[in-house]
Amino acid sequence: MKTPSPADLPADLLLEIRADLEAQLVRLERSMAVSEEAVRTVELDQQVVGRLSRMDSLQNQSMSRNLQEREQVRYAAVKAALRRMEAGTYGVCTSCGLPLQPGRLLVMPEVERCPACA
Repeated sequence: MKTPSPADLPADLLLEIRADLEAQLVRLERSMAVSEEAVRTVELDQQVVGRLSRMDSLQNQSMSRNLQEREQVRYAAVKAALRRMEAGTYGVCTSCGLPLQPGRLLVMPEVERCPACA
C-alpha cells in the first residue's frame, strides 16, 4: 500500500478511489471491445442491404467511432490517474501543484487539474 499522496488524502479515500478507477478500467475495456466490433467496415453491397439501411449503418458506424474515441481518451485518463497513485502524486494538480479537493476526486477520480488550471 502506498503512503498518502502529497495532497494528504486519507488512505481509505485513496482505496475507494483506486477501486473505482480499476472498475472503470474493466468497464471501459469491455465497452471498447464492443465498440471495436461496431466500427468495422460497413458492407455496401446493394443486393444485400437497401439504400436507407446502408445510410443507417454508416450513421451507426460514425456514432460508434465517436464513442470509441471518447472511450480511448477516458481510458488513458484513468490509466494516468492510476500511474499518479503509484508515483505518489495523485490528488495534486499536475499544472500548479496544489492539492485537489477530495470531493472533486470522488466525482471525477481521473481528474488531474484543479478548476483554476483546467
